[in-house]
Amino acid sequence: MTAPQAARSRPRLRAALTLGACAAVLGAFGATAPAQGDEPARPSAAAADVAPLAGADLPFVTQEAEDGEHNGSLIGPDYTQGTVASEASGRQAVTITSGQRVEFTLTEPANAVTVVYNLPDNRTGTLSVYANGQKLDERLETTSQFAYFDAPWIAGSKTHHFFNHGRLQLGQNLAAGDTVTLQVDADDSAGPYTIDSVDFEQVAAPAQPPAGALDVTDLGADPTGQGDSTQAFVQAVAQARGGTVWIPPGTFRVNQPLYVENVTIEGAGNWHSIVRSSRFINQGQSPGNVHLADFAVIGDVTQRVDSNPDNAVNGNLGANSSVSGMWLQRLKVGLWMTGANDGLVVEDNRIVDMAADGLNLNGNANNITVRNNYVRNTGDDALAMWSLPQINRNATFDGNTVIQPNLANGIAIYGGENITVRNNLVQDTNALGSGIAISNQAFLQPFFPLSGTTTVDGNTLVRTGAMNPNWNHPMSALRVDPYNHPIEADVRITDTTVIDSPWSAFQFVSGSGTGLAANNVTIDGATVQNVGTVVFQAETTGEATISNLRATGVGVTGVYNCPYPTSVSPMRLNDGGGNSGWDGEWTDCSAWPQPGDTPGEPNPDRNLAAGRPVTVSSHSDVYSGSRAVDRDASTYWESSNNSFPQTLTVDLGEPIEVGRLVLKLPPSAAWQTRTQTITLRGGDQPGSLTDLVGSRPYTFNPASGNEVSQTLPAGTEVRYLHLAFTTNTGWPAGQLGELEAYLR
Repeated sequence: MTAPQAARSRPRLRAALTLGACAAVLGAFGATAPAQGDEPARPSAAAADVAPLAGADLPFVTQEAEDGEHNGSLIGPDYTQGTVASEASGRQAVTITSGQRVEFTLTEPANAVTVVYNLPDNRTGTLSVYANGQKLDERLETTSQFAYFDAPWIAGSKTHHFFNHGRLQLGQNLAAGDTVTLQVDADDSAGPYTIDSVDFEQVAAPAQPPAGALDVTDLGADPTGQGDSTQAFVQAVAQARGGTVWIPPGTFRVNQPLYVENVTIEGAGNWHSIVRSSRFINQGQSPGNVHLADFAVIGDVTQRVDSNPDNAVNGNLGANSSVSGMWLQRLKVGLWMTGANDGLVVEDNRIVDMAADGLNLNGNANNITVRNNYVRNTGDDALAMWSLPQINRNATFDGNTVIQPNLANGIAIYGGENITVRNNLVQDTNALGSGIAISNQAFLQPFFPLSGTTTVDGNTLVRTGAMNPNWNHPMSALRVDPYNHPIEADVRITDTTVIDSPWSAFQFVSGSGTGLAANNVTIDGATVQNVGTVVFQAETTGEATISNLRATGVGVTGVYNCPYPTSVSPMRLNDGGGNSGWDGEWTDCSAWPQPGDTPGEPNPDRNLAAGRPVTVSSHSDVYSGSRAVDRDASTYWESSNNSFPQTLTVDLGEPIEVGRLVLKLPPSAAWQTRTQTITLRGGDQPGSLTDLVGSRPYTFNPASGNEVSQTLPAGTEVRYLHLAFTTNTGWPAGQLGELEAYLR
């Protein structure tokens, strides 16, 4: 049997990153909860100017499409949940259609490319690839089949998970300075494409089998991927106990899950040995000594069903096992680990396009190491650990890179004893997530809260934190959350770098809304560069000591310290010395600070409707209601056709005085003049709305920007704005590019 993967080496390159399964059902904060408002901070030059301080050593170099040469359309930056740009790295991407291209100049040798792309829903096609101007014979196969997931438990826009990874070997070795071009040619069958980024890689030749390994093709496995190779794999892992099962180059379809123990399953490299399976391993307790190495498991999961074991590994590998050098894609969860996995090592893997978590460790596991993994585009926590139904002890998450978990956290620690989160890079979280969450949220019982020492050291968080649509206010880059149990462990947060957080840097919150204490927290040696609102967002009671925290580019002020419920005492934030740049405190606990505010003085020009939850009577295709509040008039909501009346309702989060509405359609010459008949209603409850402005025609003329303004009666105070459309002279549907609401 070959040595465990931890003892083996493979060449790596530091990725040239542009710095820049369970979604928590988060508790309601009540009617006085701070409300969402205007646009968060935009990425600054800081992210591009600072080299990566943490993260994985990776065998590829990433280039962002927006940094390449292109003749397409730049989208973003945008942080609005439910938009394609909000799920792109850097919150920007490039859209190309027929005849358009994005060109990249290599900075390192490469013979393969991985493209992170988006297609409109229900599309499948190809994308042409050129090397130094010469079109390759093989094109990149593309599909939206594994995107556009619905999350009905999320307020507002409920569709997410827009991107996919497609990879292609170029058939030649390119050098630094050579070019690779992605282009939509006339014979490409789909588009438009939104290109987020590309990974350029020098893929090694297929490895040779270790001596004595049992080749699955010797037992009848079909390397063409046409036949079902399940029986050959079942026989191989049974016969090779104590040794190695070899997966040679090829594609193998495994339609039923395996049971494995005391065996190594090894491939020729994750670009060469590919298993097509949505349930590769599914088992209860295993004696252990299982090693999975150097092959790909690619599933066909198109929706998240939590009761289904649609994972590369579901269950238990047992003690002293390892998972290394793997490519895991299009599954519900990459590794859903339950039971006793003492000494498990998970390293050097790429986990992408998951419907839920990338990796989740569930209890009764000691001395687990998760290191040097690359996790991108997950539909829930990218890397998570739940201390249930037994305690987790001494787990370490070290040197991982996490990009765009599009529904939850980058790295989430839910309970456990002596847990370490060190030297990780997390960027571009979305919806319900922080970059790192240290939490006592008990999803199930029995649950074991944080104990001993929780070490959070040397992590870099870029554009992390998000507007939580269920709470109607932000989550920070790093969150400490005594959700169901007070935090009594020592939580030591050291040498943290926070760059371009759209809202805040550090948060103390009791997510259940019960005001449990976050105590014994120390923050030492943090660098904060550019936050949209505050450095500290304290919403529960407890005590923390902050030392050597240097902040620049603070959007509003240093501290928001408003506990919920108001009956508990505010956080005690002790000054341990060496702090700078985050003086000042927000004094109005009735309103959450918004970018552009000054302490105690909300921005009068704030668009109250921007990014707020929307309910519509219907929508056509991808033209959902969230497009009417996404701060971009060129995107629009459109109702079902030939069926009036149609309605659009925006929840402002709390009753607030509104003096003026602005209604917009896309400002394009292609949108000819049209008149829509609309009734404007409002109120504090969806079922008891009154007319603010009775039914009347509104004419949208491209010559005047396709927008109209409507003053509301003096003293109008509403939580819900409701627009009822009864006619449209330009199209048989209700249409709205943007609804804006202002104090005056």
